[in-house]
Amino acid sequence: MIVISVLIVAGLVFYRIHTNKEKEEKQNGPAGPRTAAKVYGKVIQGQPFSDFLSLSGAIEADEQIEIHTEISGIVESINFSEGGRVSQGQVLLRINDAELQAQLAQAQTRNNLAAENERRAKLLLEKEAISQEEYDIASADFRTAQSQIQLIRAQLSKTVVKAPFSGTIGLRNISKGSYVTPTLNIAQLVNTNRLKVSFSIPEKYASKVRVNNQIKFNVQGDSSVYTARIYATEPAVEANTRTLLVKAMTSSPSGRLIPGTFANIVFPLETLDDGLLVPAEALIPVQNGKKLFVMRNGLASEVMVETGARTEADVLITSGIQPGDTVLTSGVMSLRNNVPVQVNLR
Repeated sequence: MIVISVLIVAGLVFYRIHTNKEKEEKQNGPAGPRTAAKVYGKVIQGQPFSDFLSLSGAIEADEQIEIHTEISGIVESINFSEGGRVSQGQVLLRINDAELQAQLAQAQTRNNLAAENERRAKLLLEKEAISQEEYDIASADFRTAQSQIQLIRAQLSKTVVKAPFSGTIGLRNISKGSYVTPTLNIAQLVNTNRLKVSFSIPEKYASKVRVNNQIKFNVQGDSSVYTARIYATEPAVEANTRTLLVKAMTSSPSGRLIPGTFANIVFPLETLDDGLLVPAEALIPVQNGKKLFVMRNGLASEVMVETGARTEADVLITSGIQPGDTVLTSGVMSLRNNVPVQVNLR
């Protein structure tokens, strides 16, 4: 009975194992070598690559001011055309100076009298007819009269407003006969012969900034690419934004660059003779960075990489692969490490 029982149990175990094996074969097919996954790949070779930063900036005039008067008064004449060119020293407007001219005439009369009194006092002093103190008083009156004339002439010079530099003058906010005060903005004067490009660069790249380095930029609505040369930077990084303010100089002979507009700036970092560029779709983001697959001995091999700059289609690999490696570029999300692959090179 014991022998029969053992035989029955052994038969049941064999039957169970055989049944499970048949099920597995039906589900997975007969045992055999794994089928190689068909993927696309690319042999990576070093190639020239220019690294750069894309930044936003603004166009500024080389010189730009608001025109104001130094004194209050009635505008007597306007000597410029809105939107026109003016030269350095050109008279822009005149303020009525009738009152000041009358004060000047009065001061000159007093000065003449004081001069005569000083002359007579000097003669009397030489004859000892008056004291030194009396002569000093006459002399002081004469010098005071002269100072009054200088003060009025200084006020008269302020009735004429001149252009401090050559440039283009904007729209005026006054008319002939207007009463102006020093707080009133008459118009803007802008020197557009030369223009400044102002932008901020992250502190990580601040050491890359060099005076006389050249940058390229464009503006909205204009397909032209312009160049500018860096001429100055702030001496310190801005604490709140952690950026360094940089200014470059350019010119606009055609007049198409307008101060105040935004600029899209390309700031060059470095040029590599043998940069390793891989298609962006080959990279797989992971928790600790990025990885990709390369083919080694017919198998997909997982490699952690470090990346740098990128173009529209490719990414610069700074470490992790070598020239001549075959990087897998399609179907990488479903690949596993050491899976056989059949690669079609692109």
